[in-house]
Amino acid sequence: MLSNYYTVKKEDTAEIVIQKSQFIGYVKRVETEDDAQAFVQQIKKKHHDATHNCSAYMIGEHNQIQKANDNGEPSGTAGIPILEVLKKKDLKDTAVVVTRYFGGIKLGAGGLIRAYSSTTSEAIQTAGVVERRLMKGFSITVNYALLGKVENALRNSDYILENIHYLDTVAFIVYVPDGEEDIFREWIVEITHDRAAFAEKGTAYVEIDV
Repeated sequence: MLSNYYTVKKEDTAEIVIQKSQFIGYVKRVETEDDAQAFVQQIKKKHHDATHNCSAYMIGEHNQIQKANDNGEPSGTAGIPILEVLKKKDLKDTAVVVTRYFGGIKLGAGGLIRAYSSTTSEAIQTAGVVERRLMKGFSITVNYALLGKVENALRNSDYILENIHYLDTVAFIVYVPDGEEDIFREWIVEITHDRAAFAEKGTAYVEIDV
């Protein structure tokens, strides 16, 4: 598993008008090629009356699946520019569809490339990008006398404080970068004077806004 990677935060859309042509960009996180194809078909069905519905997606830890479709635009002017934006932004497991309604003015190859690239970038910016980090989860339990000190230390650290449970004691749910578990344990022992209980919660990807 990758220690970290980037992808879009959520499904979203953006629209721009260039030389009277309307370009609508749709972006979505996908996990499989079937998911990507279903998304493309969904947008094509929604905009069945559009001049073009061009698409691209990049899937897999090592970008094993990369597909681009010009959907009737001149070869290399739509699908590939969309894919190149995904590559440049290093976004994994991401699919994009750009719908075009022709406005009567031809843009030329260069104009089309810029239009599809710009629409893709706008849609991604609207959706937002997250870094998914592989992290180890811990539950750190302390008594209430240590609540303020531990919470303050965690919030001012690079560790991810996901939640705090207030019961008979206080349990902090914390995610630590893979490989830094021992350093984290030593740090908690030091700031609590060895008055904290540790419980591991497994490894998971934690999303951090970019």
